[in-house]
Parts: sequence; C-alpha cells; structure tokens
Amino acid sequence: MTEERQGEHASYPSLRGRVVLVTGGASGIGEKIVEQFAHQGARVAFLDIQKDAGTQLAKKIEAAGDAEPFFLRCDLTDIEALQACMEKTIAKFKMVDVLVNNAANDARHAVESVTPNFWDQSMAVNLKHQFFASQAVIPAMKKAGRGSIINMSSISWMIPSVGLPVYITAKAAIVGLTRTLAHELGASNIRVNCVLPGAIFTERQKQLWFTEAYKAEILSRQALKRMISPDEVARLVLFLAADDSGAITNQSYVIDGGWV
Repeated sequence: MTEERQGEHASYPSLRGRVVLVTGGASGIGEKIVEQFAHQGARVAFLDIQKDAGTQLAKKIEAAGDAEPFFLRCDLTDIEALQACMEKTIAKFKMVDVLVNNAANDARHAVESVTPNFWDQSMAVNLKHQFFASQAVIPAMKKAGRGSIINMSSISWMIPSVGLPVYITAKAAIVGLTRTLAHELGASNIRVNCVLPGAIFTERQKQLWFTEAYKAEILSRQALKRMISPDEVARLVLFLAADDSGAITNQSYVIDGGWV
C-alpha cells in the first residue's frame, strides 16, 4: 500500500499478512471493508451471494495493485453451504485471524405483513450466519492464540426505527451475541466487538431510500451535518481488527455522525 493511496488515514502494520474473512463483501459497507483490508496488505477472503459483483470486486482490487482476494459465492442462509465455504477458506489460508460478520438485508416490511417464513428468512440473513461463521473460525483462532471477530449491527434498534421490525430485532440480538461470545472466548485471547452504523450513504441506500426528504431528516438528527460514507465504517473495522485495539473486547461502537 503506497503512502499516496493511504492518504491521511491510519496504516496498521499488524494487519499485513493477516487472514481476514468478510461476509457480504461484494457491495456496500462490505465492499469497502474488503478493499481497505486489501490495501493494508491483509490476505482477504470474502463471501457473497452476488457472484458477478464479487468477481468484479476481486479483479478491481488486483488491478489497483493489491493481492486479489479469495472470493466464494455463498448463500449465507444455507448454513451447510456457509460451513463448506468457511472450511475452504481455512484450508487455503490455514487460519482466519479476523472475521467480519457483515452480511445483512434491510428490506422494509410492515408488522402486519410478517409471516413465520419471513421471520425465519430474515433471521437467517441477518443473524443466524453470524453465529455459525464465528463458530467455524474459533478452533483456528484458539490454536493461534489470538483472533478478532467483528459483528455488524445497526443503530436501528436504538433510535428506534420503524418499518422493518424483524431486521431491527436481529440487529439488537447481534449486540447480545457479541457480548456473550466476548466472554466465552476471552480466555483464548479472541476479541469480539460490534459496530453499529447509522444511515450510511451506500449505493443501495441511495437507490432505494435516500430521497431528499429522508436525507434532510437524517441530517436533522445527526450532530454532524453531512452523510457518513462506507469507507468511514470500514476504517473503524480496521482498527478493531488491528493489534492497536488489542485490549478492546465486549464493546459496541456506534458510527452514525452523532445520531444517538
């Protein structure tokens, strides 16, 4: 990673050569997380259901001068498929130093429209895979005597938001999962933390929901009167993965421009 490309942002020597696995890494916040770990010199693997987007991202990163990430298409709601992809990644790299549980789907839905099947599917895409991905990397992390697991939640349950109650339930549960795993794994020097983004200006958000009225509402609620970018979220994730945060675990970090 060149000084010009890094600009004024931090470089973490401890991330060079580390194996990082990101779920939902082909677009949005996940895409920026993958890119920034690659820029730090980490060996990056990422999973996503979007085959074309994942392949294009891997090639883009290689063209920029970083090592091409190891991309595997995976439907994370299929736990057997997820476990198989985790096994392939660990077999390739012999280790996963950092796991970023990022994948999610914030499709809007009304309370009245929720069926048992929708509930199960929403929990599968937003919560269930975080536990089983974590479970899969624990043996290698314990063997190495270190590891960092970073779970992506949301401020949506803290505001609280409306119009997506099952998603919000899952995002609240992720904070609880983070706290229990931090205590389960702390004796093995495995750290578990949580990141709670606010209204992040991703392409998906811009295309689906960021009307001028909604942006005005966001800025009226935030202390910072500007939109927060996916790159800014990714930089917080880098810090929590690096040895610079080696004494930090069992914590939840809000990055929302001062909304909550």
